[in-house]
Amino acid sequence: MVEPAVTVYAGDQQYPVYVGRNLLTDRALWEQYITTAQVLVVTNDQVAPLYLPPLKSVLGTFVLEVLPDGEEYKTLSSVQRLYETMLTHQFHRDALVIALGGGVIGDIAGFTAATYQRGISLLQLPTTLLAQVDSALGGKTAVNHLAGKNMIGAFHHPQAVLADVQCLDSLPARQVRAGLAEIIKYGLIMDAHFYSWLEDRGGQLLAQEYDILHTMITKSCCYKAKVIAQDEKEAGQRGLLNFGHTFGHAIEALLDYRGILHGEAVAIGMMIATYLSQTMGWLNADDVARVKKLLASCDLLLPLPPEITPVQVWEAMKIDKKIWRGTQRLILLRSIGEAVMCDAPPKEQVISAIAEMQV
Repeated sequence: MVEPAVTVYAGDQQYPVYVGRNLLTDRALWEQYITTAQVLVVTNDQVAPLYLPPLKSVLGTFVLEVLPDGEEYKTLSSVQRLYETMLTHQFHRDALVIALGGGVIGDIAGFTAATYQRGISLLQLPTTLLAQVDSALGGKTAVNHLAGKNMIGAFHHPQAVLADVQCLDSLPARQVRAGLAEIIKYGLIMDAHFYSWLEDRGGQLLAQEYDILHTMITKSCCYKAKVIAQDEKEAGQRGLLNFGHTFGHAIEALLDYRGILHGEAVAIGMMIATYLSQTMGWLNADDVARVKKLLASCDLLLPLPPEITPVQVWEAMKIDKKIWRGTQRLILLRSIGEAVMCDAPPKEQVISAIAEMQV
């Protein structure tokens, strides 16, 4: 039987992250976690035709909810739909929710599991690169509000994460690039050697070669697990994982979560944060050039969408979970491989950094 690639330690809970091929049909693996007859599988209309058939071969009977695909559906309305389904089928507290999909499905299903009867079991089956390296582990679940991204949520860890690399074979190239943004983030904030490893491979990162994918996913999960063990509820160190995200979330909200993927928004946000880090005197021009080159090699050196302005981004950033005691907190780079928290950055410098991304 496959062994866990990573173990996540979160408070008094621990759970495995499996990384490999054919995990969706590994009956011995599944038998460890299917201990109830009440199982709800949550997926979307893009993932369902691809991965429900193999899942049925190992799960047998379950209740199914297929949601529309897209960030715009990560709402309380979708959660309410899942509540209605579970109540109709008289689900009890020993029920299990399985999230089969990307970050949106993981968040919706996770938040539902966190809040139904004060919390029931959850399994994460991430089918996108971004979800496999980031959102599926760590216990952060949430839905969006019109005023901001992930403003309504709860911490709720899964029993396990099954990152089946074979699921990435059907992933559109754009989704692969979006996942690479989060992988690059780990190198920038935590490990200069890993960042150099990514630089050495450049365009190869897009080729979806199994050995490279397996290494990137496993290392990324290790980095995130390390931070979670130190700071489960994001009281301090875990905030460093938000590098690029405050800007990215603001951009997503301004676009009503349409037309841009989360990873693409984060890539723009990371570049803005890199420029601001140079303005603050931490990075030099060579550092900035290195970040631009790697993002460009992964087709992630993206401009600020023309329909929004730097001032609009600044204003949207004020509605963000990283506001602490009324103060804007940004994650910047002290160097490549080391992140730093920066409280109350000067407005003019932030807007100037955002403006660097205009075409």
